[in-house]
Amino acid sequence: MKLLCVNAGSSSLKFQLFEMPEEKVIISGYIEKIGLEDTFWTTKINGEKIKGGRYLKNHSEAVDVLIEELLKHKAVKSLDEIKGVGHRVLHGGEKYKDSVLITDQVIQDIKDLTKLGPLHHPGNLAGIEAMQKALPDVPMVAVYDTAFHQTMPEYNYMYPVPMEWYEKYGVRKYGFHGTSHKYITTVMKEKLGRDDVNLIIAHIGSGASISAVKDGKCYDTTMGITPLDGLMMGTRSGAVDPSILGYVCKEAEMNIEDVTNALNKRSGLLGISGYSDSRDVENAASEGDHNAILALRMYNDRVAKYIADYYVELEGKIDAIVFTAGVGENGCEAREDIINKLDCLGIYINKEVNDSIASYKDVQEGLISSNDSKVDVYVIPTNEELMIIKDTYDIINK
Repeated sequence: MKLLCVNAGSSSLKFQLFEMPEEKVIISGYIEKIGLEDTFWTTKINGEKIKGGRYLKNHSEAVDVLIEELLKHKAVKSLDEIKGVGHRVLHGGEKYKDSVLITDQVIQDIKDLTKLGPLHHPGNLAGIEAMQKALPDVPMVAVYDTAFHQTMPEYNYMYPVPMEWYEKYGVRKYGFHGTSHKYITTVMKEKLGRDDVNLIIAHIGSGASISAVKDGKCYDTTMGITPLDGLMMGTRSGAVDPSILGYVCKEAEMNIEDVTNALNKRSGLLGISGYSDSRDVENAASEGDHNAILALRMYNDRVAKYIADYYVELEGKIDAIVFTAGVGENGCEAREDIINKLDCLGIYINKEVNDSIASYKDVQEGLISSNDSKVDVYVIPTNEELMIIKDTYDIINK
């Protein structure tokens, strides 16, 4: 059975076509800069990367390119071979605690939740509507980034703000990167041979979040009502004193939207060092750039602090700490620095093994803690697309 995974952003569209249940990727692609004159895409099939480009004014035209690529490279002989489509959707609010078959009501709910996901939902909706137009008779599934975190207890998801803000406006912690955290949890359940695993999962990259998993379910996570909360990221500030917003609005004569935009797009690594990509920050730091060195210290310190926080939340009863996503999978120096900050908890690194693991090396995953470490530390590549397709496969075959 051929199933298509679609991840539509505000100006991008990623896709992968799977053969299920074999979990085999047939073709994948990434269309970037939708709506700009220099739209381009990269398609990967049989290990070969093929580039293309032309102006695409919207997601509907991007879906046309997606279909062109599937047919041109003979990933399918006809669109009738596609039996389902799984869509990544940012925010499910409190209503959606799992993935769901897309109906008119689901689309309306996604529109209603745009107030909680204003940067992501327009692209998510555009991708869904364009695919429905192209494949009108194919069942489609919404896989929510927030769903995995809906098992958090009330005392972890509530903010200490007026209760009416929660009751009237839904102000609470929701968490994101849930598909990734769910995938890693599933892998670790298989690896450890049981479901009641206790984990700390560090999904760290340009976007970054950490989750505490207790008895196989999300217990706490760093992102909040939006993906802006928690860790310092590539362009996001993470958690800051909320009074900063009002203060900067007055001092800089900015409005709240401008300040929020700056915290989302001009802060984090970019705000401190001038670079949003951790590789560029590391290169600048190696040349002695003070701000780059500062940015890396701030980034790694915050990751270590949240891991220590969740270590306490889980009462030290932890089966494993897992690093994943861009920095987590490839940042050997970052992982070493973070783990070294945790040696007071009896968590130690095997430097030789750690240095040998990255997505661009022969070994992509493994145990990087030393034999005398009280907690096992793993590097495991995430696979959000596979998790989306697994959910899609399960739902359309019910």
